[in-house]
This record gives sequence, structure tokens and C-alpha cells, in this order.
Amino acid sequence: MQKLRFFFLLVLLPNLLLAQQRTKIILQGSSQAKVDTKTNITYVKNPIFRQDNAILTCDSAVFYTERNFFEAYKNVHINQGDTVNIFSDFLDYDGNAKMAHLNSNVRMVDPTSVLTTNVLDYNMNTRIGTYTDGGKIVNKEGVTLTSKKGWYFAFSKDAFFRYNVVVVTPQSVIKSDTLRYNTLSSWTYFYGPTNIKGKDDNLYTENGLYNTKSENAYFDRNNLYTNGSRSLKGDSLYYYGKKGYAKAVRNIVYIDTSDKTVMRGQLGEYYKADERVLVTKNAYVGIGTDDSVMVGNKKVPDTLWLGADSLEAQKSFVKNIKLLNKPIIEKDNEVGAEDEKAKEEKEKEKAAAKKEMANAKLLNKSVVPTESTKKLSRKERKEAEQKAKDTKNTSPPKLLADSILLTKAKLRLDSIRQDSLLNVQKQQALIKAKDSLKTAQKMADSLKKITVAGKKPATVDPKAKAVAANKANLAGKTGKDSVAVFNPADTVTARVIKAYHNVRVYKSNMQAIADSLYYTSADSVLRWYKNPILWSDGSQQTGDTINVFFKNKKTHSFQVLQNAFIVNLETDTTKFNQVKGKKITGFFQNGELRDMYVDGNAESMYYNKDKNGNYDNLNQTVSGRIKFRFADKELSEVTIIKKNEGTMFPIDKMPKEPLLTGFIWKPELRPRSKADVIKGRPKAKATPKTAPADKSKTGDKNKGVDPSGVRPILPAKKPVASATPKEAGQKPAPLGKPLELEPVKTDTGKVILPKKG
Repeated sequence: MQKLRFFFLLVLLPNLLLAQQRTKIILQGSSQAKVDTKTNITYVKNPIFRQDNAILTCDSAVFYTERNFFEAYKNVHINQGDTVNIFSDFLDYDGNAKMAHLNSNVRMVDPTSVLTTNVLDYNMNTRIGTYTDGGKIVNKEGVTLTSKKGWYFAFSKDAFFRYNVVVVTPQSVIKSDTLRYNTLSSWTYFYGPTNIKGKDDNLYTENGLYNTKSENAYFDRNNLYTNGSRSLKGDSLYYYGKKGYAKAVRNIVYIDTSDKTVMRGQLGEYYKADERVLVTKNAYVGIGTDDSVMVGNKKVPDTLWLGADSLEAQKSFVKNIKLLNKPIIEKDNEVGAEDEKAKEEKEKEKAAAKKEMANAKLLNKSVVPTESTKKLSRKERKEAEQKAKDTKNTSPPKLLADSILLTKAKLRLDSIRQDSLLNVQKQQALIKAKDSLKTAQKMADSLKKITVAGKKPATVDPKAKAVAANKANLAGKTGKDSVAVFNPADTVTARVIKAYHNVRVYKSNMQAIADSLYYTSADSVLRWYKNPILWSDGSQQTGDTINVFFKNKKTHSFQVLQNAFIVNLETDTTKFNQVKGKKITGFFQNGELRDMYVDGNAESMYYNKDKNGNYDNLNQTVSGRIKFRFADKELSEVTIIKKNEGTMFPIDKMPKEPLLTGFIWKPELRPRSKADVIKGRPKAKATPKTAPADKSKTGDKNKGVDPSGVRPILPAKKPVASATPKEAGQKPAPLGKPLELEPVKTDTGKVILPKKG
């Protein structure tokens, strides 16, 4: 309200001095006049009054000369400065105050707009018109404004409206409590709760401005933009209607209720055409899942929180998205089959190459000199030259007429066959085009008839339908080539989220970092790229690419592709259990890891304990596949499959902690809460290249403790080999030369670990 008081003062101050100057009303003429000398009242017909630069006319009037006042009846018209024209049925005019009180069918017209109301008070000096019982203003662009109370400033072309304000433009409808509108610039100013309703979107604010002509807007208090299931809000909101672009600054919140997506940040941009939003500066998003986590004694939804330097979300056609299928595990007897086939093909190629080289050598050796390669004597040379001259001088032999005729006939026959073949192909193409048109029409008719019990028939995007119809009509007219059949599935869209740089993810059973990430609701897969690290329960997983699959909004599985590596730290120690391979696949059940498969040159290195719980030896294995099974977040089974090789090393014979090639251990980068996702990646501390010394005996209990508080997932309880090197009377082999183990009695090489207690 302070802004409004300042505005009124700014408009009124220049005219307050003029209001003090009193002038007399002059009756310039009339068709008939009657004067009452006792009361000094004049009754006139068709009078013409004048005061300063204003002319007032009507059908009849009663003029009070001493009071400088008159009453006008029927066809009242006030013309001021050839710019303002006011019409009404009745008028009471006070010449001293220069105030006109107009009643019934009031119209105030200026070059930019028309104001209509039932009762209007107009100040001739300040040129301000006021109505208190409802009024309407229409400008030259066709914008209509209505309100209960209103003030119109003819000098500045501003109109101020109060209570039940409605502005109707060709593009939108504005509803507000308090509003100011400039009929010259088309700018609308809001001073209270306001809604701008477009064809398919809505803008809400409690303070801001909007141009009804350019559709540009700026809002700076309690701002909210909504479009279908999507909404965007921020402390400041800029909107460019014709471009379909919105920008939000500070405390940005983008919500899509259709897929439970909430995106936040400090700077956001929205593009209406492709339904795309870009959020930067502390950007993070929450993706709703149906997984649950226990908080106290209650189960609450487990949301996946994703943060990055930049987050982008948009709707895309499913047909344009490369979808990933849920991982399928090969059977144990099929493991390595592809590698073996590839090896066989390479060996065949090598054998063929060797054979070709051998043949080439034999050909070079078997070359016999011919007559052309021998040296000729003088006599032989002269004879050869003479033969060449005779051949040159003789004319070529003539072709027989019959042979020429036969050749021509053959050529004609071939051309006739070729033409007939082309005609047949064209006819077949036309038949196919007609059939495809009929198929398209049948599909369209069947789509109209399809009705699900208790539901409305599925709706198709009218734009896509129109495009398909045009294509069908065009194909029908030309009758050439094939016809594109309209497929309703081509109009299906899905949410796509892209994250760039410093990607951080937190979920109760999964945390991760990477340089970039891609997610789409079409296949519900999170894809991590460039140096990704994934933590699940007590393990760390790395690889070139990591994919996490969701099914029915619950964590289903994960896959680590190329250079896959898993590290687990033994509780209260610095001993690392390690597994690596070409591909690692894990499956979840009720939010917990159940099965994990390491395929392709699977290597493992893990520690074993004796009955007293002391570390006994280190087990190293190499195989085609290693299977792990978990129960209650603890390892219960280990199965080694195909080409088993392994070595065990006593703890007292190990000079240092062994590490597999490609070892990475970065616990300091693990997001531990939603706060880590919001505020950014924690600063990395310098980590040693090799495993640190065991400090468990010094009493430093916090060193090496996994932040999840869960027991390690890869602690093997029993060695794979049937006997230790000591018992077998052998010396422990170095890590680089593993020993071949005796085959396990079971077919799969399964090792069942003893249960605790």
C-alpha cells in the first residue's frame, strides 16, 4: 500500500496548485433560456458551457450562476482539450471545485481507451476519473479490464483498479485484488494476489508486472508458474510468453506431480516448447520411489536425491530414446561361450592368413621364365618387328551379317525383359501402397471403437493425428512409394533427467558419484558415466559405466560395465576384500542386495578367518564367473564357476597388503546424507596409493569403519581350496603365479559358508 500512496502523490502533486485557481462557468449559447431573477437561476435548452479548456453540452440544463454550478440532462457531453470526451445521461457540475458527477450510461473516451460505468466522478483539473460501483476499460488492442472500484488518470493514461479485478486479453485472463494498468504501454502492475491464466498455463504472484501486448512479465513475491502437472517457482520470476521461456532466480522449486519429481536450485530456466527445465547453482532433484526405510518405528518412502552442477529435465518421445532392458544372467554353462567363439574366429582368421602367405610364397618360387622374358637374338627381333608391321597394315576381319543380326535381337529381348520386370515392380509398389492405406484406415477405425470397461477410450494427441492424416492424404494422392502408417505409440512421452558435472546421489541403500548421469522414466534406469563410483551397503563399486535399474519404482538391479571393480573393507581393519571382472551384475530384493555375479576374467582376493575370528589367510581366485549370495546384509554363499584357479597365502607370510590391478578406494567421497547432495561433493582428502598399515591395535577404532554401519558384503568365511599350502607340503606361491586348484566335487564349484554361532 505504501507504493500506491507514493504513486497517487506523484500523479496528484503537479495538479494541486492548479486546483486552487477558480474560474467562472461561461454560458456561450443556447437555443432557449429562461432566467428566474429572484433566485438567479437560468433554465436553458441545448446549452453550451465553457470553463478553461473544457466545453460542456447537453439537451437541457439548470444553471446556478451565483454558485457557479449547473445540472445537465440527456445527451451530456464533456470535451476537454480535444483529447478526453465523456458522455452520460445526467451531470452535476461544480465549477468552483471543477468536479463533474456523471450518472447513467457513462462513457469516458480518450485516444487509447474507453471507460464505461454507471457513476463517474471526474476532476476536470487533475483529469482523474473515479468510479466506486463497478466499471470497465477497453483499450485499442481489445484488452478489457473490469473491477468494483477504479481510478483513471487521463494525463498518464494509468488506470488503478481495486477489488474483483479481471483483465481479459486475447492470450490470457488476469484476476487480481489490486492492479494498475497503463493503456498506452499495455503494462499491468500487481499489488496483491494475482492469477494470470493462459491457454494451458497459469502464473501466480502477489507483486509484479505483466505486459498484455508482448506477454512479458516479472514477479518478485510468492511467485508460481504452473503448466499441467509441472510447476516452477522462485523468489523472482521472469516470463516471456511469446517465446515460451521462463527464468526463476533464488530458491527455485520445480515439481512434476506426474512422476513425483522435485527439482531445486538457485537459478532455473523453463522452455515451454519441449517442456524442458534447466536448474543450476546448488541444483538437486528428488525422485520418488516405492522403496521404504524405517525411521523410528515407522516406514517412510525412500526418496532418491540427485545433485549436480547442472540438472536438466524434459519430456521426450519414447521412440527417440535408447532404452535399456533389465539385465539377464547367462546360465552357468554358457559363461565364456561368446569369448570362446571369438577366440575360435580369430584362430580361423590367423590360419587362413598363414595359408594365403604360404600359397603366395609357393607361387613366387614356381614362376618359370617364358618366351617374352627371354632375351631375343638380332634375327628373332627382326622377324618379330616384320610380323608387327604386317599385322598393322592388314584390315580387321569383317563380321558376318547373321552374327550382327543375332546380337541385335538378343539385345532387344533383354531390354524387353528388363522393361517388363520394372512394370511388375511398379505394380507391386502400388498394391502395397493401397494395402498400407487400408491398414491405416482400419487401425484408425479400431482405435475409435476401443473402449476399456469403466474407462474412457485412450486419447491421441490431436497434433500427431493431424500430421498422420496429412501424410496419408499426400500418399493417397501421389500413389507412389510406401505410406507411413500412424502409430499411437509414437506420441508417448517420458521424463528425461540429465545431470552434468559433480553428480552426487543419495538413497538409503545406495550412494554414488560420477561426472554425468542420464535417467529416463521410460525404462527407469540411472546411467552413470565417466569415473562413476557406487556404494551399496558396505561395498564400493567402480567401472567405466554403471547402470541402476528400477522396477515398479523399486530398486531392481545394477550393472557395472567394463573394468568392473568391487572393494570392501574388513571391519575395524585396513584389509581390503576385492573382486574385479569385465561385468558385475547385482539384484535387489526388498531394497537389499541378494545376488551378485562377476563375469569375464573374474578375479577375487579376500580374507578368511579361523574359528577364533582371527585372520588366517588370503584367498586369491581366477575364474570365468563368481557368484555371491547375501542374507541379512551378510555373505552366505560363494560359487566359483569355470576354469577355477586359486592360491592361498598365510597372513604371517604376506609382506604387505596385496592389491589387484585397478584398485580404487575413495570412502571420503561417499555422500552420507541428503545434505551432502545439496551442498556439493565433500572435499577429497589425499589418499595413499597403497593400502595403509593396520592401525587397529593402536585403538583408532574410527579408522576404516564403513559409514553405513553395515557388515562387509564380501568376507569369505572359508577358503576355496581343500587344503592350505602348508598342509599340502608346498611353499606359498607369489601372487603373480596362482596355483591351479583341485576341482571341487560339486558341478558348479559352490562353497557354502558356515553360519555364525
